[in-house]
Amino acid sequence: MNLLRTQLKGDRVLAGKEAVTELYKTGYFGRLKGDGLELSLVEAAFLLSRGKLEIELEGTLLDFRTFFEQASLRQPNFELKYIVYKDLKERGYYVQPSAVDFRVYPRGSHPGKSAAKIFVHVQSERQLLPVKLLQDSVASAENVHKQFILAVVDEESDLTFYEVKTKVPEGEMPEPYPAVKTDATFLEDRVIVWDARISEILYSKGFYGKMLDSERLQLSLVESLYLFSRGVITIRDRKGKVLSFDEFTEKASKIESSFMRKYSVYKNLRDSGHVVKTGFKFGTNFRVYRKVESVEKIPHSEYLVNVIPADFEFKLPVMSGAVRLANSVRKTMLFAIEKGEEVKYLDISRTKM
Repeated sequence: MNLLRTQLKGDRVLAGKEAVTELYKTGYFGRLKGDGLELSLVEAAFLLSRGKLEIELEGTLLDFRTFFEQASLRQPNFELKYIVYKDLKERGYYVQPSAVDFRVYPRGSHPGKSAAKIFVHVQSERQLLPVKLLQDSVASAENVHKQFILAVVDEESDLTFYEVKTKVPEGEMPEPYPAVKTDATFLEDRVIVWDARISEILYSKGFYGKMLDSERLQLSLVESLYLFSRGVITIRDRKGKVLSFDEFTEKASKIESSFMRKYSVYKNLRDSGHVVKTGFKFGTNFRVYRKVESVEKIPHSEYLVNVIPADFEFKLPVMSGAVRLANSVRKTMLFAIEKGEEVKYLDISRTKM
C-alpha cells in the first residue's frame, strides 16, 4: 500500500479519495466524507504507528510523538482511548469510534456484513464514574440490543473489561411475611420479638432475623420495618410506648443515615420473592437468596447487593474490589440504585474480550 498523505484538521484527519480504497474498503477505517475519507484521531494514530500514512499539519509532517501530543491536546482522554482501540484491534476486532467511544463488531464480521454487537466506554481508574452516566449508557446499548462493556485503564496502562447490564432480580419464595401478629421491642440498634411461637415462625418459615436464644428472635432494622409495615409486628420502645412508622424510621435513621435507602432496596427484594440477609462479611449491604428451603439447609446466596443513591459516583478501585470479591465467591454483584420508591439494578462483572 502506498503511503497516504493526510491532513490534521481539528479533531479529525482528512484523507483523499485514494484512502477510500486503501483504508475504508479494505480495513473499514474512517468514514466517507465527500469523495475522501475522515479518520478519527485514534484511527489515525494507529495507522501512523504502522507506517500506513503520513499526517501533515500546516505544511509540516508530524512524527508519531508530535501527532500523539497534538491529539491529546485536541481530544479528552485521547491516550486512554488509543490504548483501548489498539488493544481491541490487536485482538482481531473491527472497531469504529462512536459517541459511546467505540462500536465493536464480532470476530469474523465487519461493517457492512453485520451490525456491531458491543458498545465500549473507556474510563481511567482515577476518574469518578457517575452512576447516571453508566445507567444511561447501558440503557442506550440495551435499547438497540447491544452488549455494554466498560474498559478501565489503570495507571500502568493495563486494561480490565467489565460487562454492565440491567438486572431485574426474581426470587422464588412464597408470601414474604407469615400471617401472625405480635409485639416487639426496639432496643439500641435492633428489635427483639419475645413470643416464642411467633419467633420460631418468623425465623424458620419467613427466614427473618436470628434467634437470640431458643425462644426469642432478634431482627435487623430493615427487617423490623418491613414486618412492621405489614402489620406483623407492633414495635414499642424500651418504656413500652408504641412507635409509629415515622417514629421508628426517625430513630433508625439516626442510627444509620442511609437506613431508608437500604430499606427501599430490602423491601423491593423481599417483595420480589427473595430472602435478604446482611452482606457485612462480604463488605456489601446485602446477600440475597432466590430460594431457601429451610434454615438447616441455607444454600449459597446468588447476589451481593450494594445500595447506592441516584447521584452516586463510582470510585473504580472500590468497584473493582467489590466485583472481584463477588466473582471469587461465585456470586453476582448487583448495585441497587434507589430513587424514591423506585429501585434499579446494575449487574457488573469482569469479562474477557
